Amino acid sequence: MPTVEKDGTRVWARRDRATRLRIWLGWLVGTVVFVYCWRIIGESTIWSFVWDAPVQALDLASRMVPPRWSYIGRIWRPLWDTINIATLGTLFAVLFATPVAFLAARNTTPSRWLARPLALLIIVSSRSINSLIWALLLVLIIGPSVAAGIVAITLRSVGFVGKLLYEAIEEIDKNQVEAITATGASRLQVLLFGIAPQIMPAFAGIAVYRWDINIRESTVLGLVGAGGIGLELQSSVNVLAWNQVTLIFVTILASVVLSEWVSAKVRHAII
Repeated sequence: MPTVEKDGTRVWARRDRATRLRIWLGWLVGTVVFVYCWRIIGESTIWSFVWDAPVQALDLASRMVPPRWSYIGRIWRPLWDTINIATLGTLFAVLFATPVAFLAARNTTPSRWLARPLALLIIVSSRSINSLIWALLLVLIIGPSVAAGIVAITLRSVGFVGKLLYEAIEEIDKNQVEAITATGASRLQVLLFGIAPQIMPAFAGIAVYRWDINIRESTVLGLVGAGGIGLELQSSVNVLAWNQVTLIFVTILASVVLSEWVSAKVRHAII
């Protein structure tokens, strides 16, 4: 074990007996846990399927190539729905998350014992449930539609935007706020001229970054009936139209790459 002397040189010294025993005990416990978990996995695994997986993968790949390019006309509308789900979901999430963030931030909350815990509860609850689960619940409540996907993305994004935004609010320069307050400005004026200008770059970056993430997440919401291109993907898989599945994969990849490029350009222009 290396130790550093006062002059900066590193000298190797043998670990004491207690330290060596703790290290070996840690390795022993880790090995036992790994073997136990592997045994449980092995008992529930059909190994004949595992050994046959490369053959099945090659067979599936041969069916997926070449893509069915004539199917492209059926994809544009679901792809447009996917973009709308991500965009509107992000917009609504930003609108809902902004007041929640101000309630959660220590330096802007009106009550640290009521408003702040409630705002933090909303943020944690939103971030704890995946958008696919939100979509599954909403499809049962309001039916299979694009609206279910928009609400699912909104509910999922509120926690993400709210958490990053309230952390940005807590990191603002207090001197600017105190200077505006000393002029006799009201709370609204302090908010508009002391806090908002400081968090605006972070606010814009968070919104664009979340929109980029939502483009990815909204592509799979159709698997549970929440609209978008995922619904078309599910339909193609159900009828074993693998060349259509390939075309949908290529379209999803192109849309994600494009959204990544757009978000990078926007963040660079803003920040």
